[in-house]
Amino acid sequence: MEAGWLAWGLPAALLLALLVQLSPRLRFRAKVLSYCALCLLASALTAPVCLLCNGGRTVDNMRIIKNVVRSFKYFYGLRFEVKGLEHFQMEGPCVIVSNHQSVLDMMGLMEILPDRCVQIGKRELLYFGSVGLIMYLGGVIFINRKSTSNAKSVMSGVGQAMTKDNVKVWIYPEGTRNGNGDLLPFKKGAFHLAIQTQVPVIPVVYSSFTTFYNPEKNLFTSGTVQVEVLPPIPTEGLTATDVTDLGDRCFTTMRETFFRLSGTASRVNGSTPSLAQ
Repeated sequence: MEAGWLAWGLPAALLLALLVQLSPRLRFRAKVLSYCALCLLASALTAPVCLLCNGGRTVDNMRIIKNVVRSFKYFYGLRFEVKGLEHFQMEGPCVIVSNHQSVLDMMGLMEILPDRCVQIGKRELLYFGSVGLIMYLGGVIFINRKSTSNAKSVMSGVGQAMTKDNVKVWIYPEGTRNGNGDLLPFKKGAFHLAIQTQVPVIPVVYSSFTTFYNPEKNLFTSGTVQVEVLPPIPTEGLTATDVTDLGDRCFTTMRETFFRLSGTASRVNGSTPSLAQ
């Protein structure tokens, strides 16, 4: 039985390894698959540690999760060069908004995640096996985006949780991953939340991943990401009528920063919408 496995299994494994090396598409898929497997394995191993240290669901588990995920960059040859971390040094809640490019964003997020900060996630993520479990234990706030089209009402419950638990909330205002070398129009939810709770908005910008991660080109190599945490934007005294202006201000500032960090020419023009309805 063992001899038969060696006779067929070893050549098959060698052939698969050869195909992965020769085919950029297979190599890309294999690397993405390894990343997904690493996320599942690390989540499964970290969940018991969170339960033993903190007893259950709490934002305090994010410190443990952050330290585990920050090791991922060494497996994939990624380097993060960060500026502006001093802007996170503030007491009390705030809304952090950043651009959203790929599944690798989690590594960039955990690289700079401040204490007592949780993310907003779609409820479907709760059912992603051990990844959903570790997100739950870390205090991620899950929302059902299909239940309503009203961003203001969706964020109302988030605001109550944010102020009650005294946490910072991290949101991707584009609403979906976008690796096209630009920013998508921002949705209004994050800015409704900031104004409802009268807390500052802190923009965070990551440079483009396209030089080392590009699914269209089957590219997944090592690379460097420039990260900049921008100064807080206060919302005291703002009302619901200021949501669009606040979103536009964040979008413009973040987009200009994105092009500067990425070393690409700006595509900004007057016809480009900055805030989605």
